[in-house]
Amino acid sequence: MNDQNGFDNNGVYHYNYSAQPSDPWERDRQTPPAPPQPPKKKGGAGKIVALVLCCALVGGGAGVGGAAAYSALTSSPKPETTIYRNEVDPTAVTVKQADGLTPMDLSEIYASYADSCVCISVTGMATNGWYQQPTAGAGSGFIISEDGYIVTNYHVIDGATSIKVTLNNGDTYDAKLVGGEELNDVAVLKVDGVSGLKPVVLGDSTDLVVGEQVCTIGNALGTLSFSQTSGHVSSTGRSITMSDGTVMTNMIQTNCTINSGNSGGPLFDSYGRVVGITSAKLSNNGDSRSATIEGIGFAIPINDVIGIITDYMQYGHVTGRPSMGITVATVEEDHKQLFGWPAGVYVNSVEEGSCAEAAGLKKGDIITKLGDTEVSNVNELTAAKNRFKAGETAQMTVYRMGEEVVLNITFDEQENQADRSGNRGQAQDPAAQPTSSGNYGGQYPYGGYGDDDYFNNNPFSGFPWNYFFGW
Repeated sequence: MNDQNGFDNNGVYHYNYSAQPSDPWERDRQTPPAPPQPPKKKGGAGKIVALVLCCALVGGGAGVGGAAAYSALTSSPKPETTIYRNEVDPTAVTVKQADGLTPMDLSEIYASYADSCVCISVTGMATNGWYQQPTAGAGSGFIISEDGYIVTNYHVIDGATSIKVTLNNGDTYDAKLVGGEELNDVAVLKVDGVSGLKPVVLGDSTDLVVGEQVCTIGNALGTLSFSQTSGHVSSTGRSITMSDGTVMTNMIQTNCTINSGNSGGPLFDSYGRVVGITSAKLSNNGDSRSATIEGIGFAIPINDVIGIITDYMQYGHVTGRPSMGITVATVEEDHKQLFGWPAGVYVNSVEEGSCAEAAGLKKGDIITKLGDTEVSNVNELTAAKNRFKAGETAQMTVYRMGEEVVLNITFDEQENQADRSGNRGQAQDPAAQPTSSGNYGGQYPYGGYGDDDYFNNNPFSGFPWNYFFGW
């Protein structure tokens, strides 16, 4: 003998199973058995439940119907349902000053430096065929002084006739362009008649490591003002080609969401310091507004432009910019094959009295190395030159009539001259934007200008034919 459930005299456990309702309230209620029901047709209530519940997997509306059908089939009343809510005090975000020592979380960075960011709106005029039409654009920027100096991208304000900046508190001011340049895509603005603004704290972009947390605050799409996005440093030292052919070097790659309108905004490191200027995103169609590629954005390292920014603030133009006094062109593949030339930059002219002439550089030389940097095109030579200041000396390697020659060049200081377009009204490096081929049209990056037709559709236009075919 044994209990209903238990061990018998032989030590064997016996278990008597009886069906129990799965609902605990149903188990507690001792309801009498239902009276016998008449026979039902096939496809009864059980299939209705199954059908309704299956639909609930597809759409939320079907789930409501499923619950109703199930209730109709079970006549027992349901117990009260208790909803539990965990109420907590709101998190207090501390406003901090970046010190480079104390990490800050994303909410602290926003609370501390959203007031240091600005939204920028611009208007201008553009020529479309035979007539002009008004244009409008938007971007971002950040405050770097209490008295109203602001940094942004040059392409945000390029060609603008009116620039307005809006603070986080909603105040809007007219801003003027102090200086800026296409080559490094940086501009400095000034709002007059203000004081007590909160500037950002600039960091050291060379300290960035891949994987480090970063974030940005900007005017996303020109309408979602003071939006914060976050991510990490995906890579450093990237070279990217812009939709107009401009090559930007030493860029910070990040997966922070960057959209049209974010250009010119600050890239903060995990300590709340500005380490870059958000400027571009990868696009499959050359248009950030309709790009289908996300998570690949780029920022200009702050270390690369801090000298430019401070010079504009102090002098209204960039000082110490190196100049060589030459006009140049990239040696293309057909030149290499036709003449056996190495990869490099062809010297088309040498300005009389320039540092290039003093160094012994000649028309027809091919520059292959400047300093420690090997150069194969104009963009690489530009980047190598800009690592030096006026008055500094660098070793330069050139290919001359089948031989390698090493020269020493002491850079001149580039003259303070305004941009040809007349839109900028400030000192400007005479370097123009390169085309996708890496050549320059109309303007040249090393001091001096060539003929307007120097680079037309013929790749040899402007080159000395007797030099090509006479030696």
